[in-house]
Amino acid sequence: MTEQDTNPLFGKLDEVVRAVVKTGKLTPKLGSFWQGKKRLTYADMFCGIGGFHEAAKQLDMDCVFACDIDDEARRVYQHNYHIQPAADIARLRIKDIPDFDVLFAGFPCQPFSIIGNRAGFEDVRGTLFFELAKILKAKQPRAFVLENVKQLVSHNHGQTLKRILEVLRKDLGYTVDYKILNALNFGLPQKRERVLIVGFKGDVKGFEWPDKKVPMKPLSQILESNPDPRYFVSERIRRARHEAHTAKVTPSIWHENKAGNISSHPFSCALRAGASHNYLLVNGERRLTTREMLRLQGFPDTFEIISNGSQVRRQAGNAVPVPMVKSIIERVLHAEKSEAKRDSKAA
Repeated sequence: MTEQDTNPLFGKLDEVVRAVVKTGKLTPKLGSFWQGKKRLTYADMFCGIGGFHEAAKQLDMDCVFACDIDDEARRVYQHNYHIQPAADIARLRIKDIPDFDVLFAGFPCQPFSIIGNRAGFEDVRGTLFFELAKILKAKQPRAFVLENVKQLVSHNHGQTLKRILEVLRKDLGYTVDYKILNALNFGLPQKRERVLIVGFKGDVKGFEWPDKKVPMKPLSQILESNPDPRYFVSERIRRARHEAHTAKVTPSIWHENKAGNISSHPFSCALRAGASHNYLLVNGERRLTTREMLRLQGFPDTFEIISNGSQVRRQAGNAVPVPMVKSIIERVLHAEKSEAKRDSKAA
């Protein structure tokens, strides 16, 4: 037994534990679907400030390409992950994108035609999903994980998602499934429902959606103990909120909907990039700090904030919940190869 194989506290270390001790990351054992690969690469499209990247980093994946149209989001991404994302996906040249194993993307929901004789690629041309489809067709990654608002499932009476799935399955040859998930079930005190779409190139077995809920982290572990006074609302707003509503729990985050109705919960309603400044108030008296917003999305405190408050609010509102997508990525990594059944009638 070598010195590298022992630890004064725990004795003999296996390969996985040694990797964690050395790097601080858990390198998951890849399933047979990945054909003996030890580490996977990925492209991070519509990357924002890096929710997918943060999740993949914790699983020891290697980012080879990133892209986002927002200048400030790219600056934050580069600062924290030391990768300079490309800009407009519609202006990318396929030859400038290196090969990769998995594609991640939180793409925007856009309407497109469901009428006429066009089908497949022609039907989604001009949308940002079409740009993703072009990249998938050209680069042929073994898998992808896409994220979108849950309304995508019902958008245009379900026809938008139906067309997207047709392109992914019939035109691009992926085995695809989707599910609406809630960040509340992955340890985050934020009610944030999103649809996740997962695809594999060819037949696969062993991929299952999460069915166990992770206990929610209490707000007391998210909220800062001594927030800057600038986050507190005026006495007029505070009084109006407290006259209209009485919370049953503390701490709580108060939510005002578009109709002006106020509710409070021991968790946050979904962070939104374009919401009013007073959409969410801690205990009905102050706005969330920039650090609290990032914590609600699962970013660690080591993630450095370099933008102003307005930008961070927008960035956090557009981000994917880190623990939620990490859970999905883990299951993608563990996928097994499904042996195709031989046709007994084949010549």
